[in-house]
Amino acid sequence: MKNNDNMQTMTVLTDVCLITCIVQRGSADKVVSAAQDAGAHGATIYYAQGTGEQQLLGVLSVAVESEKEIVEILVPSDYANHIYEAMFIAGELDTPGMGVIYMTQIEKAATYMPPDVLMALREQA
Repeated sequence: MKNNDNMQTMTVLTDVCLITCIVQRGSADKVVSAAQDAGAHGATIYYAQGTGEQQLLGVLSVAVESEKEIVEILVPSDYANHIYEAMFIAGELDTPGMGVIYMTQIEKAATYMPPDVLMALREQA
């Protein structure tokens, strides 16, 4: 899509998923590394404070840090399950109190893509 007034180009993506992984502080780097090894191209990491973990996991006698890192990665739907599984393993999310991961189908996302990248994508299709 091109706007002739200011000559900006927008590429609309419709076949993408957002993977969100909430992990203990200090674990985001290995989760992102695993995602990139599995085919992801980038990630957004931000910090958060969790609440309620002590009460929920107190029965299991698991001490849970309340400081969290949240990793968000936008990935093509074709690669989403593979990247999701790699992130789950890297974050050790099969261990109680380590975090949670979920995936959301995105209806539409927009970004700028250089013309040479767009040409390469069109040739692959």
